[in-house]
Amino acid sequence: MTIVSPTMSHRRAEPQATAQAPTPPPMRVAVIGAGRGGTALLDVLHQIGTIEVVGIVDKIPTAPGLRRAQELNVAVYDQVSDLIKNQRPSLVMDVTGDPTMESVLKEQVPPGTDIINGLTSRLLWLLIQHETTLQTELLHAEKLAGIGSFAAGIAHDINNPLQLILGLAENLTDETDLEAVHAQAKDIIEAVKRTTAICRDLTSYSRRTSLRPDGLISVNGKLDEAMKIARYAVALQDIEIRKHYQPDVVVKGNPDQLLHVFVNLITNAVQAMEHQGILTLETTGVDGGTQVRVSDTGSGIPPELLNRIFDPFFTTKPPGKGTGLGLYNIKNVIHHMHGTITVESQVGRGSTFTLTFPEKTGQSVEGSS
Repeated sequence: MTIVSPTMSHRRAEPQATAQAPTPPPMRVAVIGAGRGGTALLDVLHQIGTIEVVGIVDKIPTAPGLRRAQELNVAVYDQVSDLIKNQRPSLVMDVTGDPTMESVLKEQVPPGTDIINGLTSRLLWLLIQHETTLQTELLHAEKLAGIGSFAAGIAHDINNPLQLILGLAENLTDETDLEAVHAQAKDIIEAVKRTTAICRDLTSYSRRTSLRPDGLISVNGKLDEAMKIARYAVALQDIEIRKHYQPDVVVKGNPDQLLHVFVNLITNAVQAMEHQGILTLETTGVDGGTQVRVSDTGSGIPPELLNRIFDPFFTTKPPGKGTGLGLYNIKNVIHHMHGTITVESQVGRGSTFTLTFPEKTGQSVEGSS
């Protein structure tokens, strides 16, 4: 395995934009209530490009939805009248559960603006909870399905230190020199630590996604961590790895989910090269955000399949070699982080997956090296 570790990445020339049909303006949605329901609505609606959450209101200044709204740059109010007057939403969604709110909204919402409240609002909340649970279970199921491909790499990496421990232990049975005994005991301890590290990495990776709040993550550190995990799944001996990292690049999200995204993209890239070629990892700060690129020199993706690779259960791998959920889950994770994922590919020359995240600052960073 060859590693070229360098410097900042050079910005790649952007492809020329193509003419597109005009898109309708986004639906302007206002959320009434910033409790659990309002917070969940913000997270789901903010991922939909055709919806703009224009504001949220709650009289309780410590309501969790208000904090979440500030993170998403959504306007926050403590009076319904101010929200309606200033933002002029096309749809008002009341998730307060307060029966008196219906009459308040009828008085203050202008004609032509739709209102969702009462049992309809409750049904929407239940559907959001169900969809969130399904997404989490799909991500975990796909992760566990992929663990099987790690078996050969795990066996190889654990067998080496075990053989060393066995040989040193056999030597100790006949060793009488105390200094030699101490030296060999230290080697045994180091071998055990290496084995323990392998088990710790895999246990951490295979666990369910943590429920802790999203935080800032060091992208470079998380890519390096993903490389450690991916080598159990795919052989990297004949892969040249080129790293073009811009220092101090961070994104906001769940570190467990982002690790899974990077492991998946790296293993897909190596498999596309049939374990021989150049894998390039790039991180770049761009205007207002961060870009991460994972490139390979593999077989590429036919143009007619590019629009399908993110569909659930679609895979180009042989039966039994893929779940068809990898890129689908990746897309959902990236969208939850309010980012985008695109792919450029040429048959016979390789593919580049580009992840773009909005700029996030002001919190402690996890995984910085």
